[in-house]
Amino acid sequence: MSNRSLLFIALVLASSFAQAVTPGSQAPDFKGTDSNGASHTLSQYRGKYVVLEWANKGCPYDQKHYRSGNMESLQKEWTGKGVVWLSVISSAPGEQGSVSAAEENQYLKTMKASPTAALLDSEGVIAHLYQAKTTPHIFVIDPTGKLIYQGAIDDKPTTDLADIKTAHNYLNDALNSAMSGKPVATASTRPYGCSVKYKD
Repeated sequence: MSNRSLLFIALVLASSFAQAVTPGSQAPDFKGTDSNGASHTLSQYRGKYVVLEWANKGCPYDQKHYRSGNMESLQKEWTGKGVVWLSVISSAPGEQGSVSAAEENQYLKTMKASPTAALLDSEGVIAHLYQAKTTPHIFVIDPTGKLIYQGAIDDKPTTDLADIKTAHNYLNDALNSAMSGKPVATASTRPYGCSVKYKD
């Protein structure tokens, strides 16, 4: 067995026994490669707000936010304010939502999406660290590296595009409050969507 395989198994086992990642705790550092081949770590973005968005283009809940333009609008708004937005794709090879780097870049172009980067996490290493459950599943990290929100993107757990207009957006609440120096009123909610398609 290769050293890389052993490392992956160790990380998965460690995350299985780790405490849940909860708001108020330090967000786990990670290293991931994006769809353009560049490496990213959480620690390199210390001093900035970071959004982690678990994504799966085949999931109807994820499609709701992309086909409506909602996710793209959020990405554009917050990256324009200096927030680092990392879409994370943890679908295992052969599972729903699994994409090659080229396929992901084409999808981002087609949808006019603008995350800072799309991380390809097909081994599920980053997803296990954060115990990501659904697509979408949102995590917001403050400039000190502390997790300030985790959960659903909003309060409408449906696949209906029309619900976007009346939804209460928890992601916006967290960033608006934190960037205004206020506590995040709702720091944790139950995420909704398709299950993350982890590798067996």
